Amino acid sequence: MTGSGIDRAFERRISALVNSRERGLLRHGLKGVEKESLRVTPDGYISQTPHPPALGSALTNEHITTDYSEALIELVTPPFTESWALLQYLCDLHQFVYRHLGEELLWATSMPCKVEGDESIPIAYYGTSNVGRMKEVYRRGLGWRYGRLMQAIAGVHYNYSFPERLWPVLAEALHARRVDRDFISANYFALLRNYRRFGWLVLYLFGNSPAVCSSFVRGREHDLEELSPGTLYNRYATSLRMSDLGYRNKNQAGLQISVNSLDEYVRDLTAAVSTPHPEYEKIGVKVDGEYRQLNANLLQIENEYYSYIRPKRTARPGERPTQALQRGGVEYVEFRALDVSVFDPVGVNQSKLRFLEAFAALCLLKQSDPIGASEQDDLDANHAIVARRGREPGLKLNRNGRQVELRTWALELIDQMRGICELLDEEEPTKPYTAALDLQEDKVRDPELTPSARSLQELRTTGESFFEFAARMSRVHKSYFLELYPPNEQRLAEFAAEAKESHEKQQELEASDSMTFDEYLARYFESDATAA
Repeated sequence: MTGSGIDRAFERRISALVNSRERGLLRHGLKGVEKESLRVTPDGYISQTPHPPALGSALTNEHITTDYSEALIELVTPPFTESWALLQYLCDLHQFVYRHLGEELLWATSMPCKVEGDESIPIAYYGTSNVGRMKEVYRRGLGWRYGRLMQAIAGVHYNYSFPERLWPVLAEALHARRVDRDFISANYFALLRNYRRFGWLVLYLFGNSPAVCSSFVRGREHDLEELSPGTLYNRYATSLRMSDLGYRNKNQAGLQISVNSLDEYVRDLTAAVSTPHPEYEKIGVKVDGEYRQLNANLLQIENEYYSYIRPKRTARPGERPTQALQRGGVEYVEFRALDVSVFDPVGVNQSKLRFLEAFAALCLLKQSDPIGASEQDDLDANHAIVARRGREPGLKLNRNGRQVELRTWALELIDQMRGICELLDEEEPTKPYTAALDLQEDKVRDPELTPSARSLQELRTTGESFFEFAARMSRVHKSYFLELYPPNEQRLAEFAAEAKESHEKQQELEASDSMTFDEYLARYFESDATAA
């Protein structure tokens, strides 16, 4: 059984790593972060100004771009082997951005500031090239399908790949005949299945959106309580962002995308992006000469599927995510369920990144049976319960058809991570991974130590509304970055050069288009049909 009892397979695999002659097998995996932040005015409204030109072209700048809204900046680090180097780069990115924001702030929480309906959230603009127009039309489609409010929610994505030297040792432990891309992909999919089983723990430990500004749900049905005037919350919530109020919307509730194998994953995603949906057909695709969405299918493109974790491979120009996976197999995984941490200026911290690295290894090494439809429903329900009620005393989750206390299950998982953290701590006298794990164990034993509880305690102690608290922390973070000394001038100069170069790249793209947008779209979707 997966998730309960003694996991003999896990014990064997850990023993194989410990007994290997290779030292530091789990160390130096590649890790990167994508961190979103809403640009807001000094009085806390979503900025209506274009993406600042000094930050470069959102279309072609690899490290500073926008997500769904023109006001939702996304900062992207390259992959690093060490968490501290990744965080230093992310800090430098923030400092560069703040030098070019003028009076504006980067909002310090996942849930947005004061919103005045959909029209207050500007859709991201990427210029006049076909690829830029496609990105914009896709976002228009999201607005029509789900409303733009969802596009004002920010998050942190953590990208991770295991060190190459791990695979031969794991293959030996699993009695695999060869180490090839199929073996590696199959093991990443084992990780994905176990993340679906155990990922609720990430929501409990790091969820930091237990409250929202009342403007976020104005005119919508909800069951939130009032904490103070203008502030709504769930008493035991961890992450309203990852609840049905945020990304886990009803439109995609019936969408079943298998992670039992790469082939099944590609099959299901391909079906979703090629199956018409009656509700979306009513919206229309091209109305009065203007595109409302890319198509009227269940998903316009693969990225519309809102999952907690994704298998990824860097795509070539014009290549779709499923085509990239079919071509080269899984290259890394993207953890997508992290809220922006209001207590960390860059939105994430080293302890969290170290825990996630060890948690990825846990999900890889534990027994991982295929997931059937009924189990998937239970797993989805566990995530939804923890998002809304994760700190509730005595809360129980469904494990293999039986009710088990979250606390009991969480402590079992953390206990199983001890050996993994010891491997990650090899030759590190300060044992940073074990220390990070200890911090998380403390949160399981005392829910008041979780970020979601800390945020609510802050609101109660100060008497601030959610809006006032988030605005104050946003100003604190701005001061932190602008006063940081000494700045890394060499890296800041590199960012400035990249920004300038990105504008030139966008102009080249726009000048080189040789077909109409209609032709471009038709060709893009035809390429998927032939690949499938």
